[in-house]
Amino acid sequence: MYAFDIERPSTIADAATALGGDEAQALGGGQTLIPTLKQRLAMPSKLVSLSGIPEMRGVCKSADGAQICVGGATPHAVVATEAGEFAGLAELASHIGDPAVRNRGTVGGSLANNDPSACYPCAALATGATIVTNAREIAADDYFQGMFSTALNEGEIITEVKFPIPEVSNYQKFVQPASRFALVGVMVCKYADGVRVAVTGASEDGVFRWTEAETALSRGFVPDALNELTVLADGMIGDLHGTPEYRAHLVKVMTKRAIAAAS
Repeated sequence: MYAFDIERPSTIADAATALGGDEAQALGGGQTLIPTLKQRLAMPSKLVSLSGIPEMRGVCKSADGAQICVGGATPHAVVATEAGEFAGLAELASHIGDPAVRNRGTVGGSLANNDPSACYPCAALATGATIVTNAREIAADDYFQGMFSTALNEGEIITEVKFPIPEVSNYQKFVQPASRFALVGVMVCKYADGVRVAVTGASEDGVFRWTEAETALSRGFVPDALNELTVLADGMIGDLHGTPEYRAHLVKVMTKRAIAAAS
């Protein structure tokens, strides 16, 4: 590690002010940032911890009962135990990493980092979530802009995420055993106006919606609705854990499993 300053603001306004300085970096749970600092892949002169801001922690239901609202500094373990009104989201959170990661990692940190194999970007895109920052609200369809890339501006803080509650949902993750990240993960959410399907872990462009599957499932919400669909290997991740063709195959397999489980 190297020498740096750290600030622990107690309000969102103070955090935004602290992040306005040169080379300041927001710190959520630190599950990605701390290893990055250790490897000198990032060397900010100041870290601004967001974990001590009460207004950014906790899970609640919106006044109209249509959304689960999660504070940006809320650990995964809290979502797993308190998002029961949205069982698919709670189940997804309960299988992120290991207990140490779930008790330190945060929703906002995961979405801000936008790792191409992370689970929360898949949940946000599958639900059409709204990412709330200290400056604005961003629709999930506009938020994710490629691998490790988002619509966040410099110094912008994710304060809350609003997840619309679906009629039925399920998340299926083919786990990479060493990291517990998704080799391929698929979340399926059925709403009154249609079905949304999001995929993580597969594409070189990061999380994406499988729109062909959405169209087919909106006509009939059964696994066999996908029988005639093909997922192309072009643009899929290829590494020591799996070829592009293998990941393309898993997208369809995991989607069918999610539909069966949701039904």
